[in-house]
Amino acid sequence: MMKLDTWLALFFLSPSFTYNATHFLLNGSPYQVIGGQMDPQRIPAPYWRDRLRKARALGLNTIFTYTFWNLLEPVQGRWDEEEAKGIAKFFQIAQEEGLYVVLRPGPYICGEREWGGFPAWLATVPDMVVRSNNAPFLSAAESYLKNLARNLRGLHVKEGGPILMVQVENEYGSYGSDHAYTSAIKSLLLNTFGEDKVLYTNDGTEQWTLEGGSVPGVLAEVDGDPRAGFAALREYITDPSMQGPLLDGEYYTWTFDSWGYNRSTPSTQGFVDDIEYVLGNESAGISLYMVHGGTNFGFGNGALWQGKTRAFTTSYDYGAPIDEAGRTTPLYHALREVILKHVPEGSVPDVAPNIPLAEIPAFDLRPAASLFATLDAAAVVNSTSPLSMEQLGQAYGFTLYTYTHHSPTPASGLLTPGDRPRDRIIVYLNDALHGIIDSTHAHPQPITLSLPPGATLQLLVENLGRVDYHSRGTAWENTLRDQRKGIVGDVGVGNTTLRGWAQTPVPLASLPDLKARGKGEDGATTTPPLFFTGSFATPDAGGGDGDPAVWDTYLAVENGGKGSVWVNGFHLGRYWAVGPQQSLYLPGAVLRTDGEGEIC
Repeated sequence: MMKLDTWLALFFLSPSFTYNATHFLLNGSPYQVIGGQMDPQRIPAPYWRDRLRKARALGLNTIFTYTFWNLLEPVQGRWDEEEAKGIAKFFQIAQEEGLYVVLRPGPYICGEREWGGFPAWLATVPDMVVRSNNAPFLSAAESYLKNLARNLRGLHVKEGGPILMVQVENEYGSYGSDHAYTSAIKSLLLNTFGEDKVLYTNDGTEQWTLEGGSVPGVLAEVDGDPRAGFAALREYITDPSMQGPLLDGEYYTWTFDSWGYNRSTPSTQGFVDDIEYVLGNESAGISLYMVHGGTNFGFGNGALWQGKTRAFTTSYDYGAPIDEAGRTTPLYHALREVILKHVPEGSVPDVAPNIPLAEIPAFDLRPAASLFATLDAAAVVNSTSPLSMEQLGQAYGFTLYTYTHHSPTPASGLLTPGDRPRDRIIVYLNDALHGIIDSTHAHPQPITLSLPPGATLQLLVENLGRVDYHSRGTAWENTLRDQRKGIVGDVGVGNTTLRGWAQTPVPLASLPDLKARGKGEDGATTTPPLFFTGSFATPDAGGGDGDPAVWDTYLAVENGGKGSVWVNGFHLGRYWAVGPQQSLYLPGAVLRTDGEGEIC
């Protein structure tokens, strides 16, 4: 018998993503982007798969995601590897659930996030000018992007991963028109993520926003109203190197909430009509902003400056199809119905039923300690003039400024706390509350003081959230660049400038030891501001095959004025009686496995 040699030849093509004049192309075939924005930093990690699975069941095939520089590099030169690994894990889970990813690393992201995602330490770098062709900023941004690219290596589609595209900056045309800057960011992204990566820009529907934000050689896309946006792309983007398939990169499912502003209700039918127009009439791509907003846990919210501070709420529910607690809504099902008409039949999984929220009986809170009694004397920094939060090495929370009037001459008149209130100042005179200066009002309440010799003045200053967005051409267009917090400038009372300050950072990155702190003879603490504590047990602990979502609930501080809530040491965020948010989302994942919780 003749022996035959058998030869097996394999031809392997790596996965690819590109585009032509009309379509995105995945492995050579047209790919219609049906996406939604979802940021892992706003979702407890145990819930990532659930939220992504619900996005896939909505009919989405792509997740758009911001990365937050301030969480990845909270201290200059100190990269948080665990935070970065979490983002990579989120992308891996997305791929496992049948979703691709569009990466939006900024370095500026807006997103109603603290300073648009910028770390507070940028304000301390000499000659720093953010979002500009500025050497200190570009150097810091390059370090950030290099580290991020390193952590996401192997996750791009050509490497077998889920990442299809990378966005250049974010809505830069609304801010400026420095094309040397946006071209520099383009180069940084290509140098760090790879020359073969597909880049795009995302801007508003006006001519000036598109022309200001677009970059030669980068696909220009638009956000907002798709009819106006697509018409604007066709009219104003005339450079062939920026033309290609249409994508509404942020189609707003509704909007954010701000403290002290009313909440309104959107029209579901309008959303349905727009989705049908994009997917059907235009055969274009879309990203729902947000498909699931999540929560601005801790001090993560940003703000607008409109001649006053407009701070965003802790909740980032956004009226999204998947609500803050991960439940599908009527909007979800209405959008799913129209999306399913534009995807292959049977290609979308069924929707999992919502898990009911846990009901926790009311429980009491008891005063545990005065904030002033918990302060660390070793943290006090003395200076002639006040130092900003950033100069004190602090990013978020509060700073206590203390002044004792040693002059034999009394000081009296209007209190002027630096150049302007940044942002909310609680004024104490000789340990008694004297008033509040609140920059959420266009004209904060004026406070007059009389400081006799030996009087002590304390200013407890809260960062309500750094400004993350302004519109070019407004009276306050430069406020995004100066986001120092605390007191900036000298403090005056009448014609007297107060010299000699003791500053105590109160970042509240973790809770102080409240036991045996601030107790009076009767066992109660009386000097505000106060910490209160309490405890509760959740019903049906351990049910649902260990799924922490069975404990998900909302927590309201009845009769509470303003403050923050921690449960089992986890900072849920702020509450404020001014509304519209009146309760805080409490993920079951925060509770102990025995179904107990301790609130502060």
